[in-house]
Amino acid sequence: MTGGRDTDLIEAAINGPSWDATRAWVEKGLPEGDRIAHVERLRGGWTSEMRRLHIIGRRGERSLVLRSFVKPFYRQHAEGLLTREADILTLLKNTDVPAATLQAVDAPAQHCDHPSLLMSLLPGSVRLDENGVEQRADLMARQLVRIHQVQVTEQTRPRPYQAWTWPERVRMPEDTGRAELWHRAVDIIRRDPPDHLACFLHRDFHPGNVLFAETNDGLRISGIVDWVETSWGPADLDVAHCSTALTLLHGAPAGMLFADRYVAAGGRLTTDPAAHLYWRVLDALAFAPDAEKVAGPWRELGRTDLTSTLLTSRLEDYLQELFTRYG
Repeated sequence: MTGGRDTDLIEAAINGPSWDATRAWVEKGLPEGDRIAHVERLRGGWTSEMRRLHIIGRRGERSLVLRSFVKPFYRQHAEGLLTREADILTLLKNTDVPAATLQAVDAPAQHCDHPSLLMSLLPGSVRLDENGVEQRADLMARQLVRIHQVQVTEQTRPRPYQAWTWPERVRMPEDTGRAELWHRAVDIIRRDPPDHLACFLHRDFHPGNVLFAETNDGLRISGIVDWVETSWGPADLDVAHCSTALTLLHGAPAGMLFADRYVAAGGRLTTDPAAHLYWRVLDALAFAPDAEKVAGPWRELGRTDLTSTLLTSRLEDYLQELFTRYG
């Protein structure tokens, strides 16, 4: 997840006038004698800029991660996003979910150049290659079950989920040969959302937000990142989101199998096929026209094969498989 190709650029930026306030804020919160030695860009993000801060001081060397919202659209919503992530990281500190530890947050950018959150560095790395897909999917399914079991109070319950698309927003690929498939999919989400049992959702759970590490006991999940969209809603929606991502990365069969893996791991989904189809299609259509939002970061992480044509083909295959099984 860490890349070195932009290190010089980022070091210059964090020492320049547009990062003076952020650097001062970070170092003010460090133990006496600690300072930022250098900075590396973390690749694979879309909404925010992620940096690994190498800290040196009396206690030796360590690393922290700085999330900053710089793009105008996301900066406009940054206060809500970062406040939510700070609250969720605080909540998860007392669970077995491998999330970062909150260090500090300046959601309204009162002290920083940009809205920012500082947290611990989690071990491991993102893995998006084709080797070991089934093992990683099994681990993700088990982890998602545990996330959905996180207990909250009325005060700590996250906000209700928000849909990321709607019928009028969906844009059909211009060169598609399956227009009827798209029309049928859009008709599915014209209905009201099905009744559902709600639980704690990550809401953006997919392979790009999961870190893996090798141990003596084999591969394990070492961290789950990006908690800015955490919500309260149906488990089917989190399963749907990861299923769509697996489809785009590895093909429709990988996406179709994830719900089965989740149930096999002890997760509970709606028993109504039409309701489950609604949540799966709702998520899939959110990637039309936004598949490039994930494809760009994934290409940075080595998946240069993910062309727009391939993504469209896989998404269409997935929609067809959903209708065959649930519709």
